[in-house]
Amino acid sequence: MKIPFPTLNPISRIALGLVALVLSMLMVVDMVFGLIPDRADLAREIRQQISEGLAVQSAALLQAGDVPTLQQTLGEVLSRNKELRSLAVRQHGGGIVARAGEHERYWQPPEDGSSTLTQVRVPVLSDGKPWGEVELSFRPVLPETLAGWLSYPPLVALGTIGLGTFLAFYLYMRRVLEYLDPSTAIPDRVRTAFDTLAEGVLILDKQSRVVLANRAFRNLHPQAQEEITGKPVVEMEWLVGGFHVAPGEFPWSRAMASRTNISDETLEIARPGEEEPVRTIVGCSPVLDGHGRLRGCLVSFSDVTMLHRINDQLLVTLTDLESSREEIRRQNEELHRLATRDPMTGCLNRRAFFGSADPLYAQLKENGEEVCCIMSDIDHFKSFNDRYGHAVGDQVIKSVAKCLGSELREVDMLCRYGGEEFCIMLPGSTPEQALDVAERLRLAIEQHAGAAVRDIPGIRITSSFGVASIRLGAKDPAELIDQADNALYQSKQNGRNRVSLWAGERSVGAEH
Repeated sequence: MKIPFPTLNPISRIALGLVALVLSMLMVVDMVFGLIPDRADLAREIRQQISEGLAVQSAALLQAGDVPTLQQTLGEVLSRNKELRSLAVRQHGGGIVARAGEHERYWQPPEDGSSTLTQVRVPVLSDGKPWGEVELSFRPVLPETLAGWLSYPPLVALGTIGLGTFLAFYLYMRRVLEYLDPSTAIPDRVRTAFDTLAEGVLILDKQSRVVLANRAFRNLHPQAQEEITGKPVVEMEWLVGGFHVAPGEFPWSRAMASRTNISDETLEIARPGEEEPVRTIVGCSPVLDGHGRLRGCLVSFSDVTMLHRINDQLLVTLTDLESSREEIRRQNEELHRLATRDPMTGCLNRRAFFGSADPLYAQLKENGEEVCCIMSDIDHFKSFNDRYGHAVGDQVIKSVAKCLGSELREVDMLCRYGGEEFCIMLPGSTPEQALDVAERLRLAIEQHAGAAVRDIPGIRITSSFGVASIRLGAKDPAELIDQADNALYQSKQNGRNRVSLWAGERSVGAEH
């Protein structure tokens, strides 16, 4: 299985190249001018000084015969010098007089008897004659382990210089490339092609910084006319403020995160000095290279302000039309009411009454159902007009009509048949039920109609009633009304304020 290696971005590769050039120049300059001291020469000089000084001191102590002090001196030298592993004073032809450290382990004298950088021998003289030598075993100048090499000063210096220059170059190049003129990377013909588009187009890099903005986008807001190349899009408050979401939830952020297109995002852009905002539809498409790696995002802005304005005007027009239709409906209802209702009492007029009664009567008769008619007349109505005037007479008619309507069902039809005469059609009612209804109406008028005429306190109003039923064979509503009218005539003949039932040639009723 092929293991993918992480790839460096262009800024990192440029920074590494510059670091390599800097380190190479430092090495060349060191080779020519010797800027970095030779560690081996420096160590040789220091070790020679330590060895000679120790040899002189050892000779003085040996001449004095002070071996314990010599032993103590060797131990102090070993503890103070980290480069020393061991040291000893050896007499010619004899053994070791004094030592410090594991001398037998570390002392490996050269075969030719000379000194090396790690094995140093210095002669000790006594009275001007060779007495012996001081043997010193030093650590190697170069590190012997990986940890030693990692702490080796020249390598630490080079690593520090390399890391420091890399960070400096990386930050510098990153800042510089933010403001790189996109015209140097994007051909003029491409920029011109984007400028010819009617939609606003914004091209962002992976960090949501502006790479290119066409003319239509720059016309969306005055601040878009400023130099925005390399600027993070989140800093354009006039643009991102209309989304009312967190930075990670902007449509271009979601498009780049999901590697999918996002469309139909609405955005309103408020412009200074204008009451109406610019309404746009935002679409986002992630930009991928040939290897499927994300490079940025293309964001489009479709200006639909005019469409919204037309829709708003259409809504206003529809609202006006609805208001006009409602007004027409109301006027039609009023016209229908005026055409079918008596203007004084609100009861059906005769034309509307017969228009509804004729088909209803035919249907009930065909189905063999019951229907009754009640005719009512205000007693001594002419005397009201003569004594109190027509205004009071009109109040009497209104009061009686109100009492009649209060005792009826919704299916019953009440009609002002003449000046003070009323006709009531009762579908589905038997003669007995119709007599009961007429009696209740008569009683309601007698008890309440006079009190409703406030201009004449104590006025007494009564009505007479005649009832007829379909059972007696009336062919149509007109004949049924005539029968009820004849029963009404009988009520008036018998003293008024009473109810009579049409029973052929005679009517029956009760006096009150």
